[in-house]
Amino acid sequence: MGKIKGAIVVNTDRCKGCGLCAVACPQDVIVMADKKVNVHGYPYVEPGSNADRCVGCSACAIVCPDGCITVYRKRMEDQV
Repeated sequence: MGKIKGAIVVNTDRCKGCGLCAVACPQDVIVMADKKVNVHGYPYVEPGSNADRCVGCSACAIVCPDGCITVYRKRMEDQV
């Protein structure tokens, strides 16, 4: 049985930088973008340097009040 690998995509134009997703992430994948704002002037979140640790649990997408996060999941086959 393979291991689940996840990845997130943040719609930065809709993100208001509330940070709820970063708190909900059990793998500490999500961080606030450093000194960046979106087109509406809000700071936003993005996958951090730990992005490869994402397990696709969707906790971030569930707590996001604006639906800014899409989670992708892929089963990685074990190497034989």
